[in-house]
Amino acid sequence: MKEKLLLIIMLLVSGLAIGQVQFEAKVSKDKLGVNERLRVDFEMNQDGDNFNPPEFTNFTVVGGPNQAVSNSWINGKRTYSKTYSYFLAPKGRGKFTIGQAEITIDGNIYKTTPVQVEVTAAVDQPTDGENSEYVASENIHLVAEISDTSPYLNEAITVVYKLYVSPRINVSDWRQLDSPKFSDFWSQNIDIRRLEVENGTYKGEPYRFVVLRKTVLYPQKTGKLNIEPLTLNISVEVPGNRRDIFGNRFYETVDKVVAAGNRTIDVKPLPQEGRPADFTGAVGKNLRLKVTTDKTTLRATESLQATVEVTGQGNLKLFDLPPLTVPASMEKYEPEYVENVTTTINGMQGRISNEYTLVPQSKGKYPIPPVSFSYFDLDSQSYKTLTSNEILVDVDAAPAGSRAASQSSGPIAQQTPAAANQFRYIKLNTSLKSIGEAPFIGSPLFWTLFLSPLLFIPLAILFGKRRQAIAGDVRGNRIKKADRLARKYLSEAKKNLGDQTKFYESLERALHNYLKAKLHIQTSEMSKERIKELLESKGANAGTVAEFNELLKSCEFARYTPASNVAMQQDYDKAVRVISELDKQV
Repeated sequence: MKEKLLLIIMLLVSGLAIGQVQFEAKVSKDKLGVNERLRVDFEMNQDGDNFNPPEFTNFTVVGGPNQAVSNSWINGKRTYSKTYSYFLAPKGRGKFTIGQAEITIDGNIYKTTPVQVEVTAAVDQPTDGENSEYVASENIHLVAEISDTSPYLNEAITVVYKLYVSPRINVSDWRQLDSPKFSDFWSQNIDIRRLEVENGTYKGEPYRFVVLRKTVLYPQKTGKLNIEPLTLNISVEVPGNRRDIFGNRFYETVDKVVAAGNRTIDVKPLPQEGRPADFTGAVGKNLRLKVTTDKTTLRATESLQATVEVTGQGNLKLFDLPPLTVPASMEKYEPEYVENVTTTINGMQGRISNEYTLVPQSKGKYPIPPVSFSYFDLDSQSYKTLTSNEILVDVDAAPAGSRAASQSSGPIAQQTPAAANQFRYIKLNTSLKSIGEAPFIGSPLFWTLFLSPLLFIPLAILFGKRRQAIAGDVRGNRIKKADRLARKYLSEAKKNLGDQTKFYESLERALHNYLKAKLHIQTSEMSKERIKELLESKGANAGTVAEFNELLKSCEFARYTPASNVAMQQDYDKAVRVISELDKQV
């Protein structure tokens, strides 16, 4: 008898325990490193209201609150669970307390028990809760790789931006939020025609990476210069907490902002020791100077072309070419600057030149003096001076009929032509004929201009009557408006391909407005039977009418069922074809 009584009491106690409210706080670990993340779950066995989390005084909330609800029936018994989850980053080392959370259930307030956690020094391999934001941040990195952090002034350096992605996550899309402004540099981006995924390592771990951008910089100031970060917004697919029936995890899409970080380079000034007087800022490797003429023998008053050219690798667009000096009796015109430079990962390379037009005025032998050019050679880290050879131009007498200046007895003549001969080839005797002697008044042009306003009066009257007739045609205007709207919405549907809701809304509006234009009915009258009856009565093919109604049915189903991009494209192409066929039939 005592045993039966004890059993009944135990059953009553267990029943009361089952009906009691449970509200407790659980942590993923009670001891963690300062570089780890802590997951805190506030779990209850009955649904409640007015959830109030504690003050996470010594932590930073990096994720949450995430809410999960579980409701199941097993052998006729209901099991319910509701959880609020937070992901916390400790602000420092020490022993801390997670305070009490509150919830209201059936009018009563319940509180969790405080939880003690200890934060130690950083650990080598941190482990964290399954926070999507944290998983994304730990598995994707944007890095700016600089070829040289201590270049000379005007020496080319390259910044390569690489996006490293862990094999555990996927990247579905990215867009640029902020582009660096290289205010203290001459810069040029190198076009990347195609993004290619490569395998590599990041901090010793295997990663995939893609080169997003390459930029060549030429520092224009000395000292410490800042390279601003490139900032991207990336859609990252990370494994979530949910699994399918085969145990595979569902992926969650998280928008993550990543930046390459500020980088600083220390630009060295060019040495003062040994700097030539004609140095104009050229810095490079294997620069070459060449001065040429297209001819060395000609007659006086004829022209020749002289070219001063520098080729090689360096800051070709950032320095001045040395000037060309010629004898006083040889006219020199302003040079034409010619540039054939390409920019690669190694900097600028190619050819720049000044092309001069020279005209000797008298007979003689004219020397073009050597041209010198100095630059700072990066290989030897010293200044080099290049000098061209002297060019001798042999000028014969001027063409027949001209008066050449007298020649000197020496082998080389440097004489200035007389000012009186400077314009000797301009013809002074002319035979000009006057034009426009007839008076303007009374001419055909005069009468045309005078009577043309009178001709426009009948045209203006006809145009006004036409406008009045169009404005009075209310029904015709309504039909034209509906037709324009149909074309407009069909255009909007094309723009919204990929967005299911907007696409099918635009497509449905386009179809309705097309019917308004063709059948002169309102949206409220557009039942499938009514549409079929009216279209067939106007001579439309039964198959085309059926396809039109199928399009309307697709627009209705799209509100409740998902549609792929392929299905949307097929529906759009079908709508274009059906409307085109109905235009021919109705």
